[in-house]
Amino acid sequence: MHKHLGAPLRAAAWALAVAGLLSACGGSDDAALTPYTLTLLHINDHHSTLEGKSRTLQLDAGSGTPVAVAVDAGGFARVATAFDELGKAAGANVLKLHAGDALTGTLYFNRAGADGEADAALMNTVCFDAFTLGNHEFDKGDAGLKGFLDQLRKGSCKTPALSANVQFGAQSALNATRAPGAVLPSTVLERGGQKIGVVGLTIAQKTKISSSPDADTTFENETVAAQRQIDALRAQGVNKIVLLSHIGYDLDKQVAAQLSGVDVVVGGDSHTLLGPDTLKARGVGNPAGSYPTRLTDKDGKTVCVVQAWEYAQVVGELTVSFDERGDVQSCTGTPHVLIGDNFTIAGKAPTAAEKTALQASVAASGFLRSTPPQAAALAVLKPYQERVAGFSKTVVATAPVELCARRVPGGPGSVDYGRSSAACNAEGSVSLRGGDIQQLVAQAYLDVANARYGGADISLQSGGGVRIPLLGPVTAAQAIQVLPFGNMLFRLDVTGQEVKGMLEDGLEAVYGPGGSTGPYPYTGGMRFDVNAAAAKGQRASAIEVRDRTSGAWAPLDAARTYRLFVLSFNATGGDGYKTLAAVPAARRLDIGVLDADVFFNYIENRPKDTASGLPLLNRLPLEWYSTRNFTGPN
Repeated sequence: MHKHLGAPLRAAAWALAVAGLLSACGGSDDAALTPYTLTLLHINDHHSTLEGKSRTLQLDAGSGTPVAVAVDAGGFARVATAFDELGKAAGANVLKLHAGDALTGTLYFNRAGADGEADAALMNTVCFDAFTLGNHEFDKGDAGLKGFLDQLRKGSCKTPALSANVQFGAQSALNATRAPGAVLPSTVLERGGQKIGVVGLTIAQKTKISSSPDADTTFENETVAAQRQIDALRAQGVNKIVLLSHIGYDLDKQVAAQLSGVDVVVGGDSHTLLGPDTLKARGVGNPAGSYPTRLTDKDGKTVCVVQAWEYAQVVGELTVSFDERGDVQSCTGTPHVLIGDNFTIAGKAPTAAEKTALQASVAASGFLRSTPPQAAALAVLKPYQERVAGFSKTVVATAPVELCARRVPGGPGSVDYGRSSAACNAEGSVSLRGGDIQQLVAQAYLDVANARYGGADISLQSGGGVRIPLLGPVTAAQAIQVLPFGNMLFRLDVTGQEVKGMLEDGLEAVYGPGGSTGPYPYTGGMRFDVNAAAAKGQRASAIEVRDRTSGAWAPLDAARTYRLFVLSFNATGGDGYKTLAAVPAARRLDIGVLDADVFFNYIENRPKDTASGLPLLNRLPLEWYSTRNFTGPN
């Protein structure tokens, strides 16, 4: 015969059962047991890009057919406006997140004050709720990172910096004994009475081998570190978890599928544009997936993955609905591409009717967002703009002998002969080997890669990417004019056979049907003979690679793997370099440093002129020139 509990005992048992259920759901307050909606506003990889730039979009000006329209776009002052306006529209439950790589990429990083000072000041106009460490935050070592984080916390924001998988070395300026709390594995933020855990992740191998963390600072496996921190948060009753990740879109998807308890991944590192296919049609870029990308974790529960492209051009807005257990029920959002409204068509202002049509075309896109720069952010930016302008006038080097410019070798009457000065042509050296400045830039990439970015065997610079010669005093502005296109550097692991294919691609793009002079290959650490009259695939011969330790030259080994330092433009197939475009993702690494910044680093490490104290930019030894012998086309 079963005994029936009395009323007091039944009440007690019921209370215990409810408490057990609450504990199982990860919390004990009523707020954690109600459905909930959260908005996440986010950017990543702004890389010291603080000013806006002009870009060309395809918009309807009233004819029904898209036309090329130029308009100002991006910049951190527009980012600040977008965060403010979107945040107010979303209501109280909003998180403002930055997924890493704030630093390195323009002169604002290291020529506008202390390293990262301008970035910190502009980030504080948004006042992010959390910021995860990217690999480029370590470009100036642990001490440099601490300096940036100190700048970031100078004001009232006190943005927490996160990374669950970094272990700072015993002597690091960021070791917990010296800087307690400077970098946290995670943080808990409360919105609308509910707690949201935010876990930071930094890409491990790339940071260690291609940035400059202290020697004894290490990075744990991303999945292991993330799961440990998620488990710790869930043990505290936090049932909504955001992974603020700087590991790249592909790895985000892999890691999310292996985790238990993650709800949202806000990513960075891979500079991935997500969103509808119409992004391409409008001239924005090529999306790699949907915004958001919906996946499932190891338990079969929904995970929403987002990223917001690069260079302060997009602010992502993700809205996530959770059920009473903290599981994701739905997620929707928009990658807001920030633009102005100062349209021009073929260099002219549109008519009133055209402008109205253009504004309608912007609104109809669903992702283009007409966003004015925030006045307060512009005011913060102004003194840094003035410092950069001042630096541009600074004399940074001297070139005692003209560094001649020539895209391709060749004598009088050849396709590119008129590009060099009369003095350079009179010497005849450019006819034999091509441009001195082109060759110097290729060598600069190689030297800086070996000094700072994990090493390289060879480098590539296409001749047309280097724009001006240098002679006499060289200002910073002139150094930037040498490499004005703002390309980032990649490092590719390529076979000797692919190196041969790369050279033949460049030569075919010059000497094949419809060829132009720009793609001609200049390489650091490699030399070869060119017969422009030979058949496709047979123009480069006697290819040799220089051993950076011994200085000895040896024939290119078709089976060996070489490390190639190359511009992002060429690495992704620009100038006809199809072989490089085909190198799989597993063998390519986006170093993320600006070409002009690499050139400045090279200049700073040149021997000094005894009279002026300025770095000397001299021609390289003849045996280092990549074109050793040249036979022109018939």
